[in-house]
Amino acid sequence: MKKIFLTMLFGAAFACFSYGQKVFAVEYANQADVKVYVVDYENQADLSVYKVEYANQAGKNNGLWFFTDYENQADKTIFYTDYENQADITIYFVEYSNQAGWNSNKKRHLFY
Repeated sequence: MKKIFLTMLFGAAFACFSYGQKVFAVEYANQADVKVYVVDYENQADLSVYKVEYANQAGKNNGLWFFTDYENQADKTIFYTDYENQADITIYFVEYSNQAGWNSNKKRHLFY
């Protein structure tokens, strides 16, 4: 009984502190948790994003994103807008994982 309780306790704690960055891009804006716009330069972005190859490499709200094949596997759904003023945040895709991260903490709450 004690093992079951501890397992449940640690599972709940992990769920609370796991700010998953598994994302799925949806087709329509009303399906998305967050609307994003991809900017041309890193200094224009709220978040610098690096695409990881495997789900277990996804970060804890630090810009390391894993794109899932199915919506139900994602922690957040995103929609790419055509215009910056339609977006909740701006992102820039970087080439290296150590470049990923928040450039502005104002909108960090959107991915918790």
